[in-house]
Amino acid sequence: MATHGKKYRESAKAVDLTKVYPLSEAVALLKKSGYTKFDGSVEIAVKTFADAKYNDQMMRGTTILPHGTGKSKRIAVFTSDEAEAKKAWADIAGTETLLNDIKAGKFNFDVLLTTPDHIRDLAPVAKQLGPKGLMPSPKAGTVVVNIPQAVEEFKKGKMEFKLDKTGNINAAVGKLSFTETQIEENIRAFLKALEDNKPAGVKGKLIKKVFIAPTMWPGIQIEA
Repeated sequence: MATHGKKYRESAKAVDLTKVYPLSEAVALLKKSGYTKFDGSVEIAVKTFADAKYNDQMMRGTTILPHGTGKSKRIAVFTSDEAEAKKAWADIAGTETLLNDIKAGKFNFDVLLTTPDHIRDLAPVAKQLGPKGLMPSPKAGTVVVNIPQAVEEFKKGKMEFKLDKTGNINAAVGKLSFTETQIEENIRAFLKALEDNKPAGVKGKLIKKVFIAPTMWPGIQIEA
């Protein structure tokens, strides 16, 4: 059984585990909760009625939060038009050098973008990229025609969400340093994005339970 430190246990006393909090009340509690010395992330865990065993209930999509995630992302672009990508403020761009770095296990990026005409060229490193969630795909918004627009969107905080094997979706939706309004708006936007991407195979409600929590703090259940 996992054990927690004294600060965690004391912070946990502020949360009523039997209560489902209105979002505004839960966010106010979050803002008072952080005991870490760094600016922790605001994390959300959504339990859905979707069953990942069925293809028509799988969920994967992207959204741009109104206030971003608070985390800057290093963007790499696999493209022969290196100049265009660099002009769009990509951190890394190229083909052969980037491919060799990936083969060598050098992943100096958080997001890898490419165009439809180059996706096949990444096949030799698919086994390295796949386990890290970095293999470009249309559903993840990382195989695109307009590279400058894609770079801009990911720099602004575009994020991917995906249903795991247990029917849950987990994501970071901001930082504790955000205002209460910013956190609330990000959470509402994230939940709306899930509803907008509800799989056809899920009948009735999509969302079962929602919990939010700052880094290293117990989850607070909010009204779904």
